[in-house]
Amino acid sequence: MEETRLESDSIGTLEIPVDAYYGVQTLRGKMNFPITGHPMHPAFVKNIAQIKIAAAQTNRESGELDAAIADAVIRACREIVNGELREAFIVDAIQGGAGTSANMNMNEVAANRAIELMGGKKGDYSVVHPNDHVNMCQSTNDVIPTAGKLTALELLEPLKDALRELEVELLSKAVEFRDVMKMGRTQLEDAVPMRLGQSFHAYATMIRRDRKRLAQTAEEMKIINLGATAIGTGINTSPYYQANIVDALTKLTGIDLVKAEDLFDATENLDGFVALSGALKACAINLSKMCNDLRLLSSGPKTGFGEINLPPMQNGSSIMPGKVNPVIPEVVTQVAYNIVGNDTAIAMAAEAGQMELNAFEPVIFYNLFESLDTLEAAVRTLTKNCIRGITANRERCRDLLESSVGIVTAVCPYIGYKKAAEAAKESLETGVPVRKILRDRNLMSDELIDRILDPARLA
Repeated sequence: MEETRLESDSIGTLEIPVDAYYGVQTLRGKMNFPITGHPMHPAFVKNIAQIKIAAAQTNRESGELDAAIADAVIRACREIVNGELREAFIVDAIQGGAGTSANMNMNEVAANRAIELMGGKKGDYSVVHPNDHVNMCQSTNDVIPTAGKLTALELLEPLKDALRELEVELLSKAVEFRDVMKMGRTQLEDAVPMRLGQSFHAYATMIRRDRKRLAQTAEEMKIINLGATAIGTGINTSPYYQANIVDALTKLTGIDLVKAEDLFDATENLDGFVALSGALKACAINLSKMCNDLRLLSSGPKTGFGEINLPPMQNGSSIMPGKVNPVIPEVVTQVAYNIVGNDTAIAMAAEAGQMELNAFEPVIFYNLFESLDTLEAAVRTLTKNCIRGITANRERCRDLLESSVGIVTAVCPYIGYKKAAEAAKESLETGVPVRKILRDRNLMSDELIDRILDPARLA
């Protein structure tokens, strides 16, 4: 049988594996919340540990926390920041209690590792106590939202890099395809001529706007409520802690953090996460729209638009030989759908907060972190495995352009809308090109027709 130690809390007593770094409150959280089967995000765990380091440093400097205990807690938390003891964080990512189980998981692991470093045995909280020492001057209600914001900022960085790379590739394609003339379409019907490069430039402009939007919402993540403790009053903190904790965390993380002017507001209202999720949703929707375009432009390739070629990535069918599907745009669109769903969950959870605290932060973070991770992954595979390898079917684009009646729009100022419409109708019914109809009807001179209907001029 596994050797155990007994630990108790206000609920009762539980047997804890003797070698476990977690304690009774963590185990209760594990037992109570078998929800997703996924532990807390590694970056989230790391950032809770960074908060504990900053708190221990500040409390040591104020004289509130014994220096030997503070040093042991700091050493323990640095190990956690470096990825050690990860197996000790056993609480499910979605949990009741506004994240208390997550906070106590960290408090207990840090305490037991600190006890070990000081020569004691795990579970002897007379040496280092999870609440009295590791959690000194803190509450779940300011630790967890602060850790959530730090994690969002951390996960945003690789996403921003991925979007920047995508924008560069799109701009490269805009240059590569600037001499490819094609028919533009509105409502899937022929519109007027354009350059294929103009489509890709528009996509790049869209991504640049998404990057700007994400950067703006990221600024809200730098405003934290650390020092608010339970509801915003800062109960159980020292004046020194209040004056120095945010600076300590800023130095530790390298992020220019700002203490919220209104700690009550910052503790109970989570609209900053809603704004960030909304920016992620907008970006995901833009990417999905672009991927829909790519699938249409490459469709066929013989019976569809066939104006561009997407790089072939895998067999497209287990029954139809030679079939290749647009799998990369398809997966990006699926990620977008999931992010839209996550955004709805985040919005509902933020709205559900009551009075001085929102108890639903865990589900907000679970969905927000997933959106950040999956969007970054989707953007990277889109850039590497799709955009970079797109080629243009130049002849197909030219043939479709020449056979379209959309070019008749350009002659309206010269012959009027009614005559232009009649020429377009005749072309559709007979298959005779618009150029020939204009000549046969003597509606315009050959020189004017060639000048006005030059695709490059029209674009």
